[in-house]
Amino acid sequence: MNRRLSTVMGKLFFLPMACLLMVHSALGESNYLDRPEAQEVLDAAVAEGVDRAWAEQVLEAAERKQSILDAIARPAEKTKPWHEYRKIFITDKRIRGGIDFAKEHTDTLASVSAATGVPSEIIVAIIGVETYYGRITGSYRVVDALSTLAFDYPKRSAFFTKELKHFLVLAYESGKDPLSLKGSYAGAMGYGQFMPSSYRAYAKAFEGHQSADIWTSPDDAIASVANYFIAHGWTEGHPVVAAAHGDGAPEAIFQQGLKPLLTVGELAEAGIAPLSPTDIDVRATPFRFELADGFEYWLGFDNFYTITRYNHSAMYAMSVWQLSEAIAAGTDQGMDKDISND
Repeated sequence: MNRRLSTVMGKLFFLPMACLLMVHSALGESNYLDRPEAQEVLDAAVAEGVDRAWAEQVLEAAERKQSILDAIARPAEKTKPWHEYRKIFITDKRIRGGIDFAKEHTDTLASVSAATGVPSEIIVAIIGVETYYGRITGSYRVVDALSTLAFDYPKRSAFFTKELKHFLVLAYESGKDPLSLKGSYAGAMGYGQFMPSSYRAYAKAFEGHQSADIWTSPDDAIASVANYFIAHGWTEGHPVVAAAHGDGAPEAIFQQGLKPLLTVGELAEAGIAPLSPTDIDVRATPFRFELADGFEYWLGFDNFYTITRYNHSAMYAMSVWQLSEAIAAGTDQGMDKDISND
């Protein structure tokens, strides 16, 4: 009995010690401050005016999140055809949400649109597609997301290392608490899901702020999205897309990329032409979107290309455009009957 009791007591003694060692190991694994790469980030941030002691405290508090690594390494889902992809964003609920958001922020949208030339409905649609009008903005601390991916995800370490530096600079310059700012698992932030570099380049306060608050201020988010569009070439009053026919167009014509390179006239000669009168000298990009029983064809102009600068996907840009049209109309006109409410 004594020997058995001694054995049991020994196990009880060593169990907490093992747990402590595991905790210590986990903490050591997430202590990024000692990494040479972290020191390089600190050097780059200090070179832009950030206080080193402050930045060191921020990185020391950063935590490695396995869930972030799992999320970014997860195999991408099979690319959905257009008729399925569209149903994610062009729904009754999302349209109604956009109409409500537009009504709630009418004055701000009118002011920003008048100043920039970016239509209110385009701004609202971007916010609707990105975060469901601010409802789904991400729950990860940005410093954890960026540190984890900068230092423990070699595949894209260079990109996230730069974003981490930008994050330290923006938090320091703005006076925002770097440990309270949250975003997606990739570090995208706020209503419009700006990465830190995009925040520094394009975020803009609507009025009365020293720095843009894209996390809690819809006004600043609206101004920032519009500013992003202007910086990427949006031209007021110019067309975005035109429906086209192109059943006889060669496959290669649809492999030209997103940037308009050929004129409408040249594309018509190649077999894809607009369904309505269009200036034949305007440059456009042809797109073919898969339906359940065929294809639909579109010509995207420079303003469509600007939308793709927000997300490099033609289907994304078309979703933004069609959502914006439905919001502007204030109805669900143009929606397919088989689109279900979400």
